[in-house]
Amino acid sequence: MRSSSVRSAAHVCFVIVVVFAVSVAVWGFFLPLPAAPGRTYTDADFRIAELAEGHDEDGDGIGDQADILAGARAYVATRPRYGSAYYQGGRPDDGRGVCTDVVDQALLAAGYDLQTLVDTDRRANPADYGMDPIDSNVDFRRVHNVRVYLKHTAEGLTCDPAQIDQWQGGDIVVWDDHVGIVSDRRDADGVCYVIHHAGLLQLCYEEDVLESDTFGPIVGHYRMTA
Repeated sequence: MRSSSVRSAAHVCFVIVVVFAVSVAVWGFFLPLPAAPGRTYTDADFRIAELAEGHDEDGDGIGDQADILAGARAYVATRPRYGSAYYQGGRPDDGRGVCTDVVDQALLAAGYDLQTLVDTDRRANPADYGMDPIDSNVDFRRVHNVRVYLKHTAEGLTCDPAQIDQWQGGDIVVWDDHVGIVSDRRDADGVCYVIHHAGLLQLCYEEDVLESDTFGPIVGHYRMTA
């Protein structure tokens, strides 16, 4: 009888281990995919003129818009898991991230250190940022602070996605509690996709959400102009 109980307990333990291993594998397999699904379109399909190279903050011979877009894609290609904590030094070092990390990494690829820029701007304009204590380790990872910084320093553009010729890959789009990088891929109506990180159930990091009401109304659309 005792031997039977031992075998039963061992069987239960084995099942638990297998279920755990399968769960971990499934979780890793079903992380969001970097690329947008299905057919997408380009500026040329809608006769939208591509932006001139413009400013090159990091001096690498590639304009900021292209650098920002490439930086966003490179970051989501690492397939970060959604989640966050307080990180000494500021940037996550554990493979996790949130929406603001997409923007931070995209701008960093173009030569803009969002952590330093937000901290400097906040200290110069404290009333615009609110009453939270200044903390450079986390301020640049808060949507509100990113929006305030962009309002102070970037070119503000239309918040209407239907004005398709006013949206370009590498722009930054802001909702009340979410932010992302505008893609150079468009849907069948010419509306740009967005490279973003919104949660555990997200299917792709690059999605057709600019006209969606998932995050509420768009409250900001910006382009870095040095």
